[in-house]
Amino acid sequence: MRASITDGRHADVTPQCFYDAMDARGKTAVTRIQRGRYTAILTAEPEQVRRAQTFRARCFELAYPSDADSFDDGCVHVLIEEQNTDRLVACFRMLGLTGSEIDISYSAQFYELSALSEFDGSMVELGRFCVDPSCRDADVLRLAWAVVTRFVDDRDAQLLFGCSSFHGTETSRYLDAFAWLKDRHLAPRRWLPRVKAPDVFRFAARLRRRPDVKKALVHMPPLLRTYLLMGGWVSDHAVVDHHMNTLHVFTGVEVKEIPAARKKWLRAMA
Repeated sequence: MRASITDGRHADVTPQCFYDAMDARGKTAVTRIQRGRYTAILTAEPEQVRRAQTFRARCFELAYPSDADSFDDGCVHVLIEEQNTDRLVACFRMLGLTGSEIDISYSAQFYELSALSEFDGSMVELGRFCVDPSCRDADVLRLAWAVVTRFVDDRDAQLLFGCSSFHGTETSRYLDAFAWLKDRHLAPRRWLPRVKAPDVFRFAARLRRRPDVKKALVHMPPLLRTYLLMGGWVSDHAVVDHHMNTLHVFTGVEVKEIPAARKKWLRAMA
């Protein structure tokens, strides 16, 4: 069953006109996509953004009550909640860009991305993806990817990218995962992000081990696993992010390289 889409005033809208509505009404436009027990809210409305920031701080186990940053203002925020309880169970944000705008992305704080300035086609940066640890329902992730798929299709985006995070800053438990990324999923040389952050783990240069595939997949973050299933690739180094207590790799998915069966699955959800 296709998701129903209504704005905050219950008038029919389509994802394509979301930006037009936002421009016309400031930051008051809200698009809702309903599926099963859950509703995805696409918004830039300040109260909803603050709600997402508080939720993110809790999910990321930050010491302060709000995970707000300067990038929030330019993004469309997606909040996924249970319909019956209005309980927030997941959120993320999306930013539409072109190659010439790559330097204003969140990821560009940590990675030297000048190679991608030559990318021909629009892009979407996906960030701050988090799910309530107590929520085990796979339908939440399915709805999230349905929203991302629509957003990418509506913008005719050719690249989806972001930072994929491993919890904690110690590399030892993730060596098999990093070795697997080195062997199978490094970015094409023409798009390869260069080192910019002061503290990085250069796994492609340092690791010589043959990965234990089972251990690699066990320790691979779920979001990164999904990217890889779509033909995604990663940077040759991980950034040690002490602020967020994570190790993260730049991750890109070229839409034209997504396997046909995976595209069909994604669009069936959307």
